[in-house]
Parts: sequence; structure tokens; C-alpha cells
Amino acid sequence: MELKYCRGAAALILANLLIFATAGASPAESLAGSKGDVRFSATRGSDPKSECNVAYKAYIAAGGHSAYATTFYSRVVDLYIICGSKLNAPSQKAAEDWALRACQAGLKKWKVKTASGGCAIAASK
Repeated sequence: MELKYCRGAAALILANLLIFATAGASPAESLAGSKGDVRFSATRGSDPKSECNVAYKAYIAAGGHSAYATTFYSRVVDLYIICGSKLNAPSQKAAEDWALRACQAGLKKWKVKTASGGCAIAASK
């Protein structure tokens, strides 16, 4: 006995399962315009053209995994802000590592110590 009709029904069922399974899969959303995981308010300085302001705006505009690191700011003691960022990294963790290293390199380059501590990740996505 040959199953003529069951073969066609099985193929139809499998085709429908394949259609419904792939309908739920969608491409990854762009992260552009998102602030991501904000850990603390990012200190950027008052000048809109300052390097840290420009870096933060680029971080927000980046479509991939990115991070922004900065020094904590104490108005009473610290007179400067040092920051670092990494845009469109392979992963959020990699972006955080690069941004933190860039900020720490700034501390070493300008030979400064902040009263409130070193660098920390302000936001990442």
C-alpha cells in the first residue's frame, strides 16, 4: 500500500511550519539614537564643541555596539573632564573595554588624578 495523499499533506504541513518559523526571525535592530544602558549621567562639559561632547553625540548616533566612559566630575575639586569612547565594536563588552582603556589612557597622557576616582563606563549599548 502506497501513501499518496499523506506525502502531500506532510509536505504542506512542513512548508507551513517553515514559513511560521522564519516569520519570527527578524534582523537585528539598529542601536542608532539609543542611549543604551546608562549607568550614571555622562559628564561632557559645557562647551558643545568639546571633545567629550562630540564623543558622546557620536556614541548616541552609532548604530552598533558602543560605549562612552568618563571621569566622575566633582565641581568643587575637579576642573577637567576626561572621556573615551568606542563606536561600532563587535560586542557591548568589547566596546566597554575599549572606551575604558581610552579614558584611562587620557588620565596617563595628561598625568592627572581625579578626586572622585578614575574612569568608569557612563553608558553602553
